[in-house]
Amino acid sequence: MTLTLYDNFERRLREFRPLSGNEVGLYTCGPTVYDFQHIGNLRTYLFEDCLKRVLAFNGYRVRHVMNITDVGHLTSDADTGEDKMEKGSRRTGRSAWDIAEEYTQVFREDLAAMNIAEPDVWCKATDHIAEQIAFIEDLGRKGFTYRTSDGVYFDTSRQPDYGYLARLDRAGLEAGKRVELGEKRSLTDFALWKFSAPGEQRQMEWASPWGTGFPGWHIECSAMAQKYLGDYFDIHCGGEDHIPVHHTNEIAQTEARVGTRLANFWMHGYFLTLNNAKMAKSAGEFLRMKSLTDRGYDPLTYRFLCLTAHYRTQMSFSWDAMDAAQTGLERLRRQVFELGPAGAADPEFVERFRAEVNDDLQFPKALALLWEALKSPLPDPAKKATLLAFDACLGLRLAEWRPTVDIIPPEVEALARARLAARQAKNWAESDRLRDAIAALGFAVEDSAGTYKLVKKTSA
Repeated sequence: MTLTLYDNFERRLREFRPLSGNEVGLYTCGPTVYDFQHIGNLRTYLFEDCLKRVLAFNGYRVRHVMNITDVGHLTSDADTGEDKMEKGSRRTGRSAWDIAEEYTQVFREDLAAMNIAEPDVWCKATDHIAEQIAFIEDLGRKGFTYRTSDGVYFDTSRQPDYGYLARLDRAGLEAGKRVELGEKRSLTDFALWKFSAPGEQRQMEWASPWGTGFPGWHIECSAMAQKYLGDYFDIHCGGEDHIPVHHTNEIAQTEARVGTRLANFWMHGYFLTLNNAKMAKSAGEFLRMKSLTDRGYDPLTYRFLCLTAHYRTQMSFSWDAMDAAQTGLERLRRQVFELGPAGAADPEFVERFRAEVNDDLQFPKALALLWEALKSPLPDPAKKATLLAFDACLGLRLAEWRPTVDIIPPEVEALARARLAARQAKNWAESDRLRDAIAALGFAVEDSAGTYKLVKKTSA
């Protein structure tokens, strides 16, 4: 069955075919580890996890590479401001190296909590300085660089098609520029290597052919992607905010060095909004995974919520939506568990599911099909196997879930037995009194024909 994905470079849906055999090279832009990742960032990593799962569902072998940006990401896309790692160090009072390690570890814990598989290759910018210097030297030999007093820059005027990914209006940008260019020749030129300021002792700096300093943000991804996946690989992913600057510049410098746009497909996850605004660390307060778990939410509840919106649409976050997702996920888990042992999956439902996820990762429609399968007349063993087959892409760990076994105090059991007797005697007033007494002890009674079930109430 055909797998169709939306390629932002060509701005259209395209049939996906690996560039080489059955292998898929996938590069995803990782975190800048100067702070915690917020749940909007995690939505992008979830989209990329779903993409990996769908590729595997179609029988492909994925080699996934993700970077860790631990140097070079400035606070301004105009190559001004300080390095975010240095800023994070000043905020916390700890070394840039220490906070990079801490926030990387928390990020990995967040991925595990959401059942997002780690990449095959983690690559830190600070571990690949030599590769970045070699890349810049190649660009210099080809005439794509120039030097200013604060760094080495990429000359975008050498590329007539610069900015094609973002469909940039370069002439309009230059005419309407409101930023101080300094020594940059063009508004769209970007830093490849920044010099340490005179008299400044940076925590992260290296010797280079141009002077002591540190690499720009964009060069690290091109250099590491090329090292681990080659000059031209299958898919490059990131957030929608990467389109106009970071990914545009990755493409520019890679085209200049080796003549490719780096990846065959460029795919992007869209923003999570809160109160009609993009969730961003620069805005101050933001929600992280711990913000959800501190309120008692299972991290997979957030995964379930994200699956209800297509990755190419912005999703609005609210606590009401989280409550609804928690209710839906708990209902799904319980019903799948109660189906009993799995048999053989229904091939028709599996192929319908494949058609949905193969249509540019239509997970909202795939979830609707899941509920349809759950309500279908399929025998329970086939139904269970079918839903678990779906979960290979959904990643909700449905096979692992078990109901919590509540310990029922003897006095609650006694009240419940007395209430059952009252109901059998049709003494409704006494039945209601005993139900209220049970509720006062923190339990609810679920009645069924001739019996009952006690359930511990959750706190509001």
